[in-house]
Formats: sequence, C-alpha cells, structure tokens
Amino acid sequence: MNKSTAAIVFSIAIVLAAFILGNAFMNRNAKQGSISVTGLGKTDFSSDLIVWSATFSKVNYDLKQAYADLEKDKAIVKEYLLEKGVSADELVFGSVNSQKNTQAVYSDEGRYLYDEFTGYTLDQSAKIQSKDVTKVEQISREITELLNQGVAVYSSSPRYYYTQLEDLKIEMISQATENAFLRASKIAENSGAKLGDLSVANMGIFQITGQHSVEDYSWGGAFNTSSKEKTASITMKLTYKVE
Repeated sequence: MNKSTAAIVFSIAIVLAAFILGNAFMNRNAKQGSISVTGLGKTDFSSDLIVWSATFSKVNYDLKQAYADLEKDKAIVKEYLLEKGVSADELVFGSVNSQKNTQAVYSDEGRYLYDEFTGYTLDQSAKIQSKDVTKVEQISREITELLNQGVAVYSSSPRYYYTQLEDLKIEMISQATENAFLRASKIAENSGAKLGDLSVANMGIFQITGQHSVEDYSWGGAFNTSSKEKTASITMKLTYKVE
C-alpha cells in the first residue's frame, strides 16, 4: 500500500469513528426505557340464574314403608313447587339416600354394651335451576310451609350465577386495558416523554365478589355464588416503550 492510499484509508477511518462517537453521544441523551402500569376493570351486576335445593326425609323401622312414605312426600313437594310456578323442566329430584340408624347402649356403670337399631332414614333432594331469580328466592323462604303437611323439609341457601360471564370478561378486559393506557399516557406526559409501542401485556385474575362485601381476593380467582348482587373485577398490566 503506497502512502497516498494509506492516507485516504486513515482519513475515512477518522470520519467513521467521529460519526460513531457522535451518534453514541446523541443516543445517550435520548429518552429510553419503558413504563409499566396496571389498569383496573370493575363493574357491578345482578345474577340472572339461581340454583336452589331442598331435602325432605322419612324415618321408619321398615325400609319399604320408609320408601313408600318418602314417595308420598315427593308427590307433595312436587305439587307444591308446581303450584308456586316452577316448571317441570326447572325441577329435578335427586336419587334416594338411605341410612341405617343405630344408637349405642350402655350399662348402668357406663360400659358400652351394643348398638341398638333405631330405624332407617331415607332422604331425597329437590333441585331448581331457573332464570326467574325472584320467584325461586321466594320459594326458598316459604318452603317450610310443607311442615304443616307433615313433610320434614330442609332448605339450602340459594346459589347465584351469571350466564353472560364471557361477554362480561371481554368488556372488563377492554375497560382495564383502556384504564392502563390512560395511566401510562399521563405518566409519559408528566415526565416529558412520548409513549411508544406496547411491548408487554399481562392479564390478571378474574374476581367475582358480593357487592359491598369484605371478601378477600383469591390467588386463583374469587367466585362468589352466595350473593345475588355481585362485583366483578380484573386487572391488566401493560408495559409501553418510551421515546
């Protein structure tokens, strides 16, 4: 390589080095980084599906007679519920459960002697699933009227559900995402930066609790079924680039 060519190569190298160093200095002063925010989507709603059940039972020393008595009670329960406005397709009777009852017998000194047979207990459940929440709520409170007809009936607490849950989730994810975006935009604006592209989006756990309750959120997601009026919430954690 002659001196002229070497001088040219050396000059080009100096220019490139100056360009690289100058660009690095400019980038050092440019705004870089990201903003991570968590947005909340929250809404109150009313359950549109109720599930309720009651159990009725009979006790007799004779198993066949106990079953016959239970069948009579089943007919009374069914007639009562149908008269209250429950449709046949809303009502399901469970299978009959039987239990042999015994009672421990002790001597006068308190020593165990043997188990004495005290009869059979047979029970059966009547379950209602309906979208007429008010109607079934009323029935659950009045079912003890059957005691006057000799039916030993025990009412369970109603359980409440919402059939449009998937649509509600989508709506709330959109709400939480918009909330997070507004927060990130405000942070960027206040810091004199410009919000860039979304780089990371993580959805939180969907939670359903009773309205105005003190229920704790669950790691796996709370799912309240005891309250007719509920509150649903979800979070979205978004990370935006900053320019």
